[in-house]
Amino acid sequence: MKVVTAAQMAAIEQAADRSGVTLDTLMENAGLAVAQAARDDLGGVAGARVVILVGPGNNGADGLVVARHLRRWGAEVACCLLTRRPEHDPKLDLAREYGVQILVSPDGDTLQRLLRRSRMVIDAILGTGRSRPLDGPVRDAMLTLQRIRPQPGHPELVEGPPLLLALDLPTGLNPDTGKTDPACPRFDTTLALGYPKIGLLRFPGVEHAGRLRVLDIGIPPGLPEEQSIDVEMLTSQWVASQLPPRNLDSHKGTYGHALVVAGSRHYVGAAWLASQASVRTGAGLTTLASPESVYPIAAAKGVEAIHLPLPEDDSGRIAPSAVSVIRQSERRFTAVLSGCGMGWSEGATEFLRLLLRETQDKLAGLPLLIDADGLNNLSAIENWPSQVNGPLVLTPHPGEMSTLTGLPVAEIQADREGVAREWAGRWGATFVLKGAHTVIASPGEPVRIAPFANPGLATGGTGDVLSGVIVSLLAQGLPPSVAAAAGVYLHAAAGQSVTDRIGQTGLAASDLLDSLPPTIAALHRATPDSAHLPS
Repeated sequence: MKVVTAAQMAAIEQAADRSGVTLDTLMENAGLAVAQAARDDLGGVAGARVVILVGPGNNGADGLVVARHLRRWGAEVACCLLTRRPEHDPKLDLAREYGVQILVSPDGDTLQRLLRRSRMVIDAILGTGRSRPLDGPVRDAMLTLQRIRPQPGHPELVEGPPLLLALDLPTGLNPDTGKTDPACPRFDTTLALGYPKIGLLRFPGVEHAGRLRVLDIGIPPGLPEEQSIDVEMLTSQWVASQLPPRNLDSHKGTYGHALVVAGSRHYVGAAWLASQASVRTGAGLTTLASPESVYPIAAAKGVEAIHLPLPEDDSGRIAPSAVSVIRQSERRFTAVLSGCGMGWSEGATEFLRLLLRETQDKLAGLPLLIDADGLNNLSAIENWPSQVNGPLVLTPHPGEMSTLTGLPVAEIQADREGVAREWAGRWGATFVLKGAHTVIASPGEPVRIAPFANPGLATGGTGDVLSGVIVSLLAQGLPPSVAAAAGVYLHAAAGQSVTDRIGQTGLAASDLLDSLPPTIAALHRATPDSAHLPS
């Protein structure tokens, strides 16, 4: 699914109009789709009080269409016109004909009483058409919405605080940057029309948008203005279409052999988590190559993996000589992961340097994923990009990205998509820039964004699981850009499943392991109608 800026969305709408789908048709489609979504959220609208805040432009017109349909279905609908509407306004006239109550510039007390007594408030004020600071009646209305968020001691609330729903974009949220006006409230749901706007996937906009849903408004597929957009949001339907099939006549060799080089004396769990994630994501074989002191613990805990003990230094980290053990292994690997829990030292850096050299020998041409401490060690290797012979996947969090590139973390976070795209092209690698709404960038591919922001995953070991998921998909033959994107989605969807069950506090990385197979099974069962976003 394409992710657009405000200018790109305007160009797509104009192209749709030229192709025969008029702007009025898009408006009618949008209003009906939003009304249906509002009805779903309310569990039926007959008799429900709904307030729609209406602005001056097309977003306000969409809101008036919503009002007409909700009133037609039996809702008690009031539209508050906060600014002047056009003198000739067919949408407003139709809303009046259907019995929608129209309030023009209501005073603050009247608006507050009306909002508090409603079951739902729909923001249809500005949409993508304005990004300057809020002022006047619009600002006052947004501040009123802030005040009616759930608070104790409001006896005038009839059925609890109203649901807040933003039509296309919360008023006060910049569609391109995600920056928010101080008056912008936090909504329960944002219904993006046609395509999600990039600001809805950037902070702090994410926190104000609430649950994001994307509604089809009838834009013709395949418009050149759409096809040229190089930022996409991952959907379950796309991920399901990319996952390796499981054929009836297959065997373990069909699904590849992942080599996981991980762990140190102080980070035993990282090695086990990464290797188990590889197993749980379907690799036919997984070999865990870990330091000798880690091997007996990991082997006792994880019996499915093949174990390859490696020499270690006095601190319990992998020694440079471990590369010769890997070289002498008779196993034929199809993808390699290195870095999880390996520690950061001169010896670990030398090991990684020698391992890169193996991509021109024993491991020639194999996909190589470097994560965690491996990234810090990688940054200490002079001219390392020239030493890689094969597909490379790097999975940094913002701090590790800063170490690799020398950019300040704040600069990285201000333009995650642009930074990932630039360095992927510069180094010829696939980047997974981790964090809320993880970004995946690969040379010649669209930048892809995962539609998940889950604080439950902010705990040690979840990154090791992610690396194991991705290397498993690499081992099964997926191209790096696809393996990285699908792996990020699987990992995040499994995490969402766990937090839906136990909450966001107390999730352990190992909880994800059992959630991976049912998550994959659910994706294989996904239908087009249910495939847009995680619930």
